[in-house]
Amino acid sequence: MTRTTPQDPPPAEDEPLYRRIATELLGELHAGTIPPGERLPGERQLAGHFGVSRETVRQALEVLRRDGLVATDRRGSHATLPGLPVETPASLTFPVGARCAGREAATRATVAWEHPPPGHAEALDLAPARPTLVHRYWSASADGREQRTAVTSFSATALAEVPELARYRGRADGSAAELRRAYDWLRRAGLTLHHRDTIARIAGTPSVRVTRRVHDQYARPLEITELVVDSQQDALVYEFTLPAAV
Repeated sequence: MTRTTPQDPPPAEDEPLYRRIATELLGELHAGTIPPGERLPGERQLAGHFGVSRETVRQALEVLRRDGLVATDRRGSHATLPGLPVETPASLTFPVGARCAGREAATRATVAWEHPPPGHAEALDLAPARPTLVHRYWSASADGREQRTAVTSFSATALAEVPELARYRGRADGSAAELRRAYDWLRRAGLTLHHRDTIARIAGTPSVRVTRRVHDQYARPLEITELVVDSQQDALVYEFTLPAAV
């Protein structure tokens, strides 16, 4: 079978085709199709979307780069239009179950470079006995009736792709560390986060275990968190916030 290269349609009037594609792509960025800071689709995907060649897409991206509307690094091209930063969504607080500031009587968080808890290595595709970055979180409610403990292990992919996490390797000795922006860092690295939360009662106790697994757009595991909520109340409330669409 002979492979053919898509041919560009004739440009309208005297405007170069790549400039028209740059204008159309800019319009989609302004419409919020791709949020500020997020990675743009690859050249091949954009070429198919606009029905032009990859060379035309490449020229259109160069126009947007010169105007400061797109930035390109080793992970691809990113929209840089003014707007809400990627880290704004309140639903991305790390770890799962972490309380809002000021809501708890006590909170403690630490990081260590160590072997992950049982089951975490397999979930993260880590080799047996291979250490990784492990985050531990503990909090107690103001009235002392509820405690939360969470243990998170990060994958080799997360540490390789996210410099903010990788920097902790040399100083992860069990000392206090705040990683509330971990999900923001992952997204800023161009990773799309897919969360899967499993919630189950712990038999014979008033406690609940929440297991969160996160992978990226390539199905690569990024982190796994196990949260245990020990509560003396009859009802447990799992609260989260989603930002309004604008």
